[in-house]
Amino acid sequence: MVQRREPTARQVRLGVELRRLREAAGLTAIQSAALLGANRVQISHIESGLKGVSEERLRRLASHYACTDEDFITALVSMATDRVRGWWEEYRGLLPTSFLDLSELEHHARFLRHVAILYVPGLLQTEDYARAVFSSRLPELTHEELELRIQHRRARQQITIPYEALIHEAALRIRVSDRVTSKAQLARLLELSEAGHVTLRVIPFDLDGFAASSAMTYVGGPMSKLDTVVRDAPHGTVLIDSEAQLNIYRTRFRMVEGASLGPTESRDFIHRLAKEL
Repeated sequence: MVQRREPTARQVRLGVELRRLREAAGLTAIQSAALLGANRVQISHIESGLKGVSEERLRRLASHYACTDEDFITALVSMATDRVRGWWEEYRGLLPTSFLDLSELEHHARFLRHVAILYVPGLLQTEDYARAVFSSRLPELTHEELELRIQHRRARQQITIPYEALIHEAALRIRVSDRVTSKAQLARLLELSEAGHVTLRVIPFDLDGFAASSAMTYVGGPMSKLDTVVRDAPHGTVLIDSEAQLNIYRTRFRMVEGASLGPTESRDFIHRLAKEL
């Protein structure tokens, strides 16, 4: 297969999982290549996502690695053989790769869970709210860059999978623009809270022992071992997929969820905030 110049996050994840299987089997890349009738460089390229792998070769590797989890193997085969060109590809070369990787993750997700502290989650933002958030970025975006980001965000909002957002009161009260924009954003949240696939919970200020100070997005994969956590960092988006870290974030989400108001109480809370504006 032709070597890729810029593998997607999904392609990189496939390679990571194959490397983990190889290492769990106690095999080196050279030994794995010999079993496959390939060379070490080919194995390295497959494990880094720079080259694809056929279903036949993937199943042979899984057999050599003594992997008997058929559901897991089938999920990896799906990742390896999916040739669908997603809507986000039209933005390749126009937006940072992290935007496309997030869209791809969301497209293949079984569910999404989000903890928001300072901003309303992107999937729930109105256009004016999103414009205000992107306009505050430094260095300042050009008009074209700004519009591309807003278009991309609107396209992401078409998801219909189960989505649970835990939103801190700070994010609901901070005015990224003006009162009109804030009030429209709260109205949008109330509207979305009635959608069958969306669950909104508010984390109020009046809460003891709350120390989760950063946002996170938990993306449910085809099976739990293929879940991903998305975190924002100073140098860009970070994707977390090790089982130990995933367990930590699963626990963290459950703790925040347990401290949040219920869906009905949360809608009442947002109603009250809207009346204050």
